[in-house]
Amino acid sequence: MRVDLFDFDLPADRIAIRPAVPRDAARMLVVPPDGSFLDAGIRDLPDLLRPGDALVFNDTRVIPARLRGRRVRPGGEARVEIMLHQRTGPDAWRAFARPAKKLRLGDRISFDGRVGLEAEVEERGAGGDTGLRFSSSGTDLDAAIAVVGEVPLPPYIAGKRPADERDLSDYQTLHAARDGAVAAPTAGLHFTPDLMAALAKRGVSSHRVTLHVGAGTFLPVTAYDTDAHRMHAEWGELGEAEAAALNEVRRAGGRIAAVGTTTLRLLESAASEDGRITGYRDSTDIFIAPGYRFRAVDLLLTNFHLPRSTLFMLVSAFSGLERMQEAYRHAIASGYRFYSYGDACLLHPQDAR
Repeated sequence: MRVDLFDFDLPADRIAIRPAVPRDAARMLVVPPDGSFLDAGIRDLPDLLRPGDALVFNDTRVIPARLRGRRVRPGGEARVEIMLHQRTGPDAWRAFARPAKKLRLGDRISFDGRVGLEAEVEERGAGGDTGLRFSSSGTDLDAAIAVVGEVPLPPYIAGKRPADERDLSDYQTLHAARDGAVAAPTAGLHFTPDLMAALAKRGVSSHRVTLHVGAGTFLPVTAYDTDAHRMHAEWGELGEAEAAALNEVRRAGGRIAAVGTTTLRLLESAASEDGRITGYRDSTDIFIAPGYRFRAVDLLLTNFHLPRSTLFMLVSAFSGLERMQEAYRHAIASGYRFYSYGDACLLHPQDAR
């Protein structure tokens, strides 16, 4: 499909630069397969789910993945910014470098801070994609990155204000447990202990998967047609016990509700053609656009996404392009807040059973 079919105009004042306080005070637009939209709130979620349904969360934890440093080369230095996006070894990461033209193979980068962290450029790819080998390894590298790195706010927020102390907690979900993401699974930002207790009382079970979200989630789709777009790989894991529990939910007539597009992508990566979910531990570069047949997910809770983005393509595949265009027009007219710190929508599939 043509990428421009997924375009829409969004007023700048609809982009949220801070989350709702408290988190579960955010609004939620319910999008059924047809008919009227329901303007609700996140706190209404227990009433909109059924006893026996399952919510699945991404438990990845955001690391301080934006690093600033100096390219060190005989004849001169240059300032560079590095955005880590995929770990490839104990001492190696893939990253997006800016400005990439200032780097060449063999260059060394000395990062700001007192820990003496350096990296060597081992590979250069398209769009600033760079392979780096660091001077520290394993947990020592993790500790050094924690000292020199910054919270990697999305560009539509970072362009309006710098990251601050509030973002250290605001940009982590309640379920964050496993370090590795460079972007938050933002649908999970709306959940609080009180909301989780209400869901449990309703008889809705909670489950966890891991997908370490990469910086590729911020990249625009530059291809003319969706068939030409390629996703950056992200590492994920779903345990055998959780997979079995989710299969049992469906066997008993319950629905699987993915909290966020990252959770959905991992579940779909772990599902067979007949919809059975299996344990999974691997990278995935699954790209979901209209025409995709969903196998593992019955409901999707997600935030409002950027125009022409892979995420808007995914929700359009789930609920239908025309239906999502209508939903976004309604959301804009009704004052919903968009993107990472914005409001949510509860989507039903276009072929709801």
